[in-house]
Amino acid sequence: QVQLVESGGGLVQAGGSLRLSCAASGRSFGNYRMGWFRQAPGEEREFVAAVSTGGTSKYYADSMKGRFTISRDNAKNAIYLQMNSLKPEDTAVYYCVAGSPSRNLRSLHGYDYWGQGTQVTVSS
Repeated sequence: QVQLVESGGGLVQAGGSLRLSCAASGRSFGNYRMGWFRQAPGEEREFVAAVSTGGTSKYYADSMKGRFTISRDNAKNAIYLQMNSLKPEDTAVYYCVAGSPSRNLRSLHGYDYWGQGTQVTVSS
């Protein structure tokens, strides 16, 4: 079992930055691929980014490449999402996720554990 708690969301103007954090508790954090999904109002939940167990491999949705950076600190049982050049269309609830490295990293079904989400609102 892994429990995930996100923080760092808030209201920011377009072009601004936010850094999301996710604290994990439970066993074997380092065995899980970690990631972020988001869900905007009226939209389906979508993949944002993922990071391998050791932190060396990182994956992004096309619309986030170059603007978002995912990282993890296995010593602190935490992952982060640095979001720069934010746009109004980035407004969503952002979820931290944990799953087996063998699953599809871009699929909702690739993750067994989800946080409660943190709201990010980007004003124009």
